[in-house]
Amino acid sequence: MNTLYFNDWAHAYSDKNTGLAKRFAEEFKKSLHLAKDDERGYTKIKTAVDNYYQRLDWDRTNVKDIIRIILNRPLEPKDSMTFYINYTVKLPPNKYTAYGYSSKNGYFLKDWYLTPAVYNGKWQLYSNKNLEDLYTGITNTTINFIYPKDLYLTSNFVQGATSKFPQGQSTILKGENRKSCEIVLQSDQNLSKHITKHVVVLTDIETTKYDDISQNISIERTMAYIHENLGEYPHKELLVSTFDYNKDPLYGINQLPSFIRPYEPQFQFELKFLKTALRKFLEETLFTNPRKEKWVNDAILNYLMIKYVDQHYPGQKLLGKLSKIWGVRSFHLAQMDFNEQYPFLYMFSARKNLDQSLITPNDSLLYFNQKVANRYKAGLGLAYLAAYIGEENVGNSIKQFYQKNKLKEVEASEFISTLNASTQKNIGWFFNEYVSSDNQIDFKIKKVKKKEDSITVTIKNKTGTNIPISMFGVKKDSVVSKYWFSNIKDIDTFTIPKNGEDRLVLNYDQKIPEFNQRDNWKTLNGFFSSNKKLKFQFLKDSENPYRNQIFYMPVAGFNIYDGLTPGLRLTNKTLLQRPFLFDFAPSYAMKEKSFVGYGSFRYQKYHAKTGFYVSNYSIGGSTFHFQTNSRYSTITPAVSFGWRPDDLLSNKREFLSFRYVNVLRDIDENLDLETDPDYSVLNARYINSNIGIIDYSSWFIDAQHSSNFSKVSFNYEFRKLFENNRQLNLRFFAGKFLRNKTDSDFFSFALDRPTDYLFDYGYLGRSEDTGIYSQQIIIAEGGFKSKLRNPFADDWMATANASFNVWRWIELYGDIGFMKNKGEKKRFVYDSGVRLNLVTDYFELYFPLHSNNGWEISQPNYDEKIRFIVTLSPKVLTGLFTRKWF
Repeated sequence: MNTLYFNDWAHAYSDKNTGLAKRFAEEFKKSLHLAKDDERGYTKIKTAVDNYYQRLDWDRTNVKDIIRIILNRPLEPKDSMTFYINYTVKLPPNKYTAYGYSSKNGYFLKDWYLTPAVYNGKWQLYSNKNLEDLYTGITNTTINFIYPKDLYLTSNFVQGATSKFPQGQSTILKGENRKSCEIVLQSDQNLSKHITKHVVVLTDIETTKYDDISQNISIERTMAYIHENLGEYPHKELLVSTFDYNKDPLYGINQLPSFIRPYEPQFQFELKFLKTALRKFLEETLFTNPRKEKWVNDAILNYLMIKYVDQHYPGQKLLGKLSKIWGVRSFHLAQMDFNEQYPFLYMFSARKNLDQSLITPNDSLLYFNQKVANRYKAGLGLAYLAAYIGEENVGNSIKQFYQKNKLKEVEASEFISTLNASTQKNIGWFFNEYVSSDNQIDFKIKKVKKKEDSITVTIKNKTGTNIPISMFGVKKDSVVSKYWFSNIKDIDTFTIPKNGEDRLVLNYDQKIPEFNQRDNWKTLNGFFSSNKKLKFQFLKDSENPYRNQIFYMPVAGFNIYDGLTPGLRLTNKTLLQRPFLFDFAPSYAMKEKSFVGYGSFRYQKYHAKTGFYVSNYSIGGSTFHFQTNSRYSTITPAVSFGWRPDDLLSNKREFLSFRYVNVLRDIDENLDLETDPDYSVLNARYINSNIGIIDYSSWFIDAQHSSNFSKVSFNYEFRKLFENNRQLNLRFFAGKFLRNKTDSDFFSFALDRPTDYLFDYGYLGRSEDTGIYSQQIIIAEGGFKSKLRNPFADDWMATANASFNVWRWIELYGDIGFMKNKGEKKRFVYDSGVRLNLVTDYFELYFPLHSNNGWEISQPNYDEKIRFIVTLSPKVLTGLFTRKWF
């Protein structure tokens, strides 16, 4: 070798173009992008010399947190070399990731010093992307660590004696056959030492109302379980900290407010401790490629978590004590066992068509898959395999694999080989179909035919994923028979003996993460008994495969004509996404004293993960008031098609939609409409968007055709957050009537406040010309903020909108454009002002300064010229907080 590579992950915080900064942008986090220079982390290399103290040439690769060192002489096979690097590390604050320095004088260090990259035929060079997956060699490391005297040190390395001196203290840290060193420096020493039968444990994990003696017993119990299933821990001490738990918590428990304690203290403590201890145990001893083969550790960890609950808490419910409360216990979610969360949360991703194979590199996984879904799918895979070949075989394989390969670099293929050697059954499907593929699993019982002493069953493989499927014979609620069927590529028929079954159920124990379980059973008691019973349920619930569920819940809306509109929403929408949905919300308008509301049917069909991936078919309608004693009703059939790129992390999307909007209006006899009360518009639109927090671009072409007009328009939006933290917002709109037989401006292009004849926009007062509700603005068509004279164009319009920030969320904006009406000359229009961009697209304020109206700020009634954007829809607001997960 003439060149060596070192991981310098501390340098990932150095600027806005590192892999870490780009990963944050994908997750809609711009904290590192907006960081000041003194809030950044970096490594400054002063000197690098070999054992002859000759200077070594070095540079950074294009990913910036990998260092390349050019050797002065080649390093021969089995030869060694000594060299010295003198460098300083500037730590970042821990507001970007869990690591760095805290505002409370604490320090959290991981991957903070140079470590050798791995060479196994080729260099494995990975950037820091906050994924906890540094790939470095197994090393023997000694660190002489000097730190302030008022701090306590905790580390995964063995701590030698601490020497104190007037300026601070010094500790020798040693790690043999280790990866990287982790250090926590805090002003309080919260760790307690537990000497168990198998290993010394250092931990500060605790649970409210669980005393120290009970914690000791639980720690002994969980460590005995780990030893039984994995074997001896090769190091003297195991560090199990709250800091580590918070990086990979028990999802569900950690989302609940602290005053809600659904689980018994013992259960909560043991699960928190077990998950963190298993994670640290495997990280410190089982060295697979953490970027490309992380699924092996995930599978072992989550399988042992599932098995622990099965063994020690077999009756534990997912909602704990909440499942016994009146009003909650009727929910199917409350009836689910604790371990059912694993297929449930994995399916949360699969039902959105966003599940990814277990061999997908860690940095190519969606955030939800990386944190939850793929980890749970990996554990479920071993539980599925254990149900097929026996728990003992899987358990022995895990232990054998661990004992043989601990403290060694090992590949996933070794784990597969160990599993294969444990059984006579063919389990090639486990790696080829379950691990390596993102194909969904879905079977159904197509038909059943009873004979005198046997039953003939026809099973259909709906997705073609060739894996074994279990079938149970159930009498009342007791299992009387169980069978496994393999190699069902499409449709196959099997004959089984009669054992008094009244139902046949596929995957009854839910060991298999199946896409849809609603067609998994057939009754043997006749046609009518096979119908699923209808269940009305208050609020949304998890899917019950044995019931037809309809959920009802209160809803409320508001506009100034209807006033407050309380109502009752009826839907079949469960916590997991499903293909066919209906959604109806009849409501009562308090002001108009009449019924209003909306309703829709929708069917969604996923075709693939990428490329042409989805089709949507729907028909919907709504009825509300658009003026006092004047009602509008719409009926809209629609179809749309979607495309996405191969990279699921990309936010790029393309959609082509067609809809036919039918509007019927009943008007007050005193109201004079400018147009016919009823009309229909055929609307086609192509959308191309790539929405990111640093770079944002979106454009669409829209075409509309009606009996009285035809028109086309083009809309383009661009946002860019520059490295100097200035953000530029640009928008361009152009629209042209191909024909226009109308006599009013109802269908015309608008500068600042479209008439919304298709009823797409959430106007609080859509017919208002004066008052606070007329000041609501929705950026569409012209996108102007000032109210100009003659704001409509019945021929063509072209406008441009721009804004840039001068300080944080305070921006200056300007709009210019040309517009033309039939029989008139084109007109130049403009406006400008100040924009308070508090939450982009959700809450904004506009203060006009100068426009065609002159200096608006000096004109009377200026408060009536201020415009605002406000979003009240809970669904839209929720998307602001959940967008990083998918």
